[in-house]
Amino acid sequence: MASPSADTKTQVIQTYAGHPIYSCSKCSCVIALQDELISKAFSGRDGRGYLIYSATNVKLGRKEERALLTGTHTVQDVFCVGCNDRLGWFYHKAADFSQKYKEGKYLLEREKLIKENQWSLDDGEDQ
Repeated sequence: MASPSADTKTQVIQTYAGHPIYSCSKCSCVIALQDELISKAFSGRDGRGYLIYSATNVKLGRKEERALLTGTHTVQDVFCVGCNDRLGWFYHKAADFSQKYKEGKYLLEREKLIKENQWSLDDGEDQ
């Protein structure tokens, strides 16, 4: 695979610029766009969690079978690349058919994220 070019890096930065994001609560590294949120009705290891389509600036731990509230799943812990804090897990496989919708998605713990809305204050030009 070719290494990223300056153009690719610029596109990534532009994709997140001005969009509401979730950042790591420990080091402020961008983790996901808020538009990627599927559900807030999940439980993580240490409290409430968000089911999210994709994440960036993360690395995955080893695959393991884990007994969760909704059954056994094959998961990998998700860590921030900036500070190595554990943010949640990635669903690889669900044993129960009713849980298959989680496969390929991330469970990120609410307490490990900062919600950044990218709001800007009106500078008063129209007054």
